[in-house]
Amino acid sequence: MLDYAALHALAAVVREGSFERAARTLHVTPSAVSQRLKALEERLGIALVLRGTPCTATEAGRHLCRHAERVQLLEHELGALLPAQPSVDAERMTLRIAVNADSLATWFVPAMAAFAGQTPVLLDVGVDDQGHTAERLRSGDVLAAVTAMAKPVSGCNSSALGSMRYVAAASPAFVQAHFADGVHARSLARAPSLVFDRKDRLQSRWMRRLCPRGVEAPRHWLPSPQAFAEAACAGMGWGMHPRSLIAQALREGTLVELVPDTSMSVPLYWQQARGAPPLLKRLAEAVFQAARSGPHALD
Repeated sequence: MLDYAALHALAAVVREGSFERAARTLHVTPSAVSQRLKALEERLGIALVLRGTPCTATEAGRHLCRHAERVQLLEHELGALLPAQPSVDAERMTLRIAVNADSLATWFVPAMAAFAGQTPVLLDVGVDDQGHTAERLRSGDVLAAVTAMAKPVSGCNSSALGSMRYVAAASPAFVQAHFADGVHARSLARAPSLVFDRKDRLQSRWMRRLCPRGVEAPRHWLPSPQAFAEAACAGMGWGMHPRSLIAQALREGTLVELVPDTSMSVPLYWQQARGAPPLLKRLAEAVFQAARSGPHALD
């Protein structure tokens, strides 16, 4: 039988990044956290945490953290059924999920707000490219994720959310300066582009559709959806934007599509641990509601 006080200490250290912050969330001393974790490691005969700044979990530690989080979810539901029992969410349990940045900047916040308004659970949202959020599920870092991967990660269910539509856009002045003679391989090879991060392949995919032989465009790296759009409006470069995020700029003419009718759709999926307790199912319901309604609804 595992020592669940020690498991909660492990999860808190990994979540908070240090023994001191973990101790504050658990309302114990850092020494107590250290002793619990040391006892658990000695009992299992394996290192669970890599001490550093921040502290991180080993592979075994990640699996135990995921187990502890699932147990805490079940205990939360049990506490609701047995109100006479001591409150199991006294430490304000935290649910870790992963979301792509463009979803977070458009439709996902209403889902989080709706869920948080119904439960006392805190959300720890990790941000990554939609093509890589599933890796966090696979590693056990999170229990649910918005991802571009349709195939379920082992131990998870996958459900379609809809598609996010992207358009290649830039300011009128930028288009005049760099694409006066048209959008083609030569002009794309000279015009600065905006790229979110090293995992972002949308610009490359769009250029490959126009120029099958491929083009290497100059790149500005800008990891913020809002700053990405503002930089495009300011004439810094062209990029692939969520259409709903720049809809007003397109209407006002501060941004224009480089080539009309060349938008790209990225299907998104909600993946979560199989056999999820009702609490996680309520989060899924809020996510599907937000994805299908509102000004930033998915296609």
